[in-house]
Amino acid sequence: MPKSLPFVLALLLPLAIGAALLVPVASGASSAAPAAAAASAVRPPAAAAPVPVEAFVPSTDQRSVAHLIHRYLSDGRFAYAPRPLDDTLAIEIFNNYLDRLDPQRLFFTAADVERFRPWKTSIDEAIRNGELQPAFDLYVLYLQRVRERVAFARQRLQGEFDFSSEAYWRFNRKDAPWATDVAELDTLWEKHVKNDWLRLKLAGRDAAAIRTTLDRRYAQLATRVGQLKPEDAFETFMNAYAGAIDPHTAYMSPRSAENFNLAMRLSLEGIGAVLQNQDDFVVIRTLVPGGPAARSGQLAVGDRIVAVGQDEGPMVEVIGWRIDDVVQLVRGPKGSRVRLDVVPVAHGSDGPQRAVELIRDRVRLEEQAARSQQIEADGRRIGIIRLPTFYADFEAKRRGDADARSATSDVARLLGELKAAQVDGVVIDLRGNGGGSLTEAIELTGLFIDTGPVVQVREAGGRISVEGDRRPGVAWDGPLAVLIDRSSASASEIFAAAIQDYGRGLVLGETSFGKGTVQNLENLDRFRNGGDPRYGHLKLTVAQFFRIDGGTTQFNGVVPDLAFPVTLNAAEFGESTHDNALPASRIAAVRHEDYGHFAPLLLPLAQRHQARVADNVEVQWWKEDVARFRAERERGTISLNVAARRAEREEAEARRLTRAAERQRLGLADGLPNRADDGLQADERDVAEQVADEEAAEKHIDPLLRESAFVLADAIGLLSKDAALSAKVLPHTSRAGVWVE
Repeated sequence: MPKSLPFVLALLLPLAIGAALLVPVASGASSAAPAAAAASAVRPPAAAAPVPVEAFVPSTDQRSVAHLIHRYLSDGRFAYAPRPLDDTLAIEIFNNYLDRLDPQRLFFTAADVERFRPWKTSIDEAIRNGELQPAFDLYVLYLQRVRERVAFARQRLQGEFDFSSEAYWRFNRKDAPWATDVAELDTLWEKHVKNDWLRLKLAGRDAAAIRTTLDRRYAQLATRVGQLKPEDAFETFMNAYAGAIDPHTAYMSPRSAENFNLAMRLSLEGIGAVLQNQDDFVVIRTLVPGGPAARSGQLAVGDRIVAVGQDEGPMVEVIGWRIDDVVQLVRGPKGSRVRLDVVPVAHGSDGPQRAVELIRDRVRLEEQAARSQQIEADGRRIGIIRLPTFYADFEAKRRGDADARSATSDVARLLGELKAAQVDGVVIDLRGNGGGSLTEAIELTGLFIDTGPVVQVREAGGRISVEGDRRPGVAWDGPLAVLIDRSSASASEIFAAAIQDYGRGLVLGETSFGKGTVQNLENLDRFRNGGDPRYGHLKLTVAQFFRIDGGTTQFNGVVPDLAFPVTLNAAEFGESTHDNALPASRIAAVRHEDYGHFAPLLLPLAQRHQARVADNVEVQWWKEDVARFRAERERGTISLNVAARRAEREEAEARRLTRAAERQRLGLADGLPNRADDGLQADERDVAEQVADEEAAEKHIDPLLRESAFVLADAIGLLSKDAALSAKVLPHTSRAGVWVE
């Protein structure tokens, strides 16, 4: 098996949003930003104007990469479940490509699809021979169709709308047929624009303000489409191919691979600011504490970056640029100088510019790092560790850096702090954690068990290896629970399954995602003779992991010991929803220690849990909201009648006010910001207000997290008071898993 990098488990694939939105609206791990000087600024022509159609031609490098990807995906020496590139696979690639470009079927017509049908069954030969032009032509057609729809929408804004009829907008068209012709698309977009208008109308905006907002919104869509490059077309098409092999194989362009690695190691070299598009500008969304931008005191959330200069070089205007191009200008090696021209948010949109000079430095990205808090539950202090992803700085580890950043090292530190605070138990919150490093899942498990197997890995050739914890001792030997949901996947499932199989702790929440495959990152540039990265990486499924009891999380996920109310319907989200997901299977179990057997404890825990949530208004509200969301999703349409929509809005507002009053009466902490729909998109709202809401959400203890602490406190109490029950549940307490004295 290739060992170019340590095993990496794929993070959950994002929802397909169409090529028009592949340009990031908000960066997740950028450094900070650029500025447009006034008359002295230099704007490269390619950045100011849409990428010309003539540029969408496959390069020699891209033809070579397509050939390499074909070799990997069709060869059992590399891929875990290789597939021959034949007509059957070609059809799947074609359909995947269409779904990635136009997932909601709002741009292409049936005639457009039919036009490329002759290419449909020859994609296999095209990839093998490097004949990729039809893929680029289809991409160009998509860009053209988006511009046409934008033109229609902007023109339609000049007219009036009738909101008295009983019309409906179908907001989820993923499974809808392609529009038969342009006239049908016009009808769809008439309703699309009408719904956008109605949302703003109900939010209290007048017609002039609505026209201005929507015209700017649609124009921005055209702008972002114009910023798409041939590299985007190639990456989208190659991912249509990779995704046809299995749900988690993917191609990453050099830039995407760089961003992936930054996200995994939670650090970069830059100025320490997260950026966001807003209209034609790039604005500062957050400042990373301790980073050069924050330390300087010269930048603030909401400041607009208009130009960037390197050291003594010229200022380059970045108004209208795509955000990842701006980020590339701002990032740079530690110790280098970057100059920014910014329009401070305090000066307004037409205020004077300010020149800012910063020295780049190493920046730690704490947003996705492990963090802890404490909850009081029935007189017991429960520590909570939230782990958003299984991150690791692979390069630092390879260098033998003792201070290499990783999820395990951060959690170990937090456990030490909680131990010093004398908490009675610990909950590891893995909700929404889509995975990360397999090595980190193994090492994290080792913080709670005293050596032993953690996971079994079966490679493409059938060889099975057992990976485990070889370090004696534990970081936490007390009561433990793991909280999961349907979005907990991959490395999260390895950890939760191991804790469950050892009987080391309780697993609470929902059945997890069901991703039981292992991906390697293959650096395709190793097939070149050095130089800057040009080929990118292939995230390739190379193995399947199995639990130490011989079962697998693949397809079925991890089933919790105590189930909480379900948030996401398993029929709509998870591995089982993918047609090409690997089926579940079993292999032989491996011997391991049993720290506990929780079966005798589950019934009394469930009884206490049910009684408590029945009286918990926050949990009941949450269940009501989930049920309402599901009903709306199942319906799939929304009324375009103003009276009906106003009634729905008034009902929602009454519900919000009633809950706020009830919170105050019961002395409950304020909930998350729950404002009425303002009709705006995320990049149209006030940045500082959005950030404040997000920070409040980070500090908020949601009812299910609080309930997990109470369940763990219940378990501690039951075992402390009942020696016979304790003897059944915890027969081995000599090395780890010391829940009670």
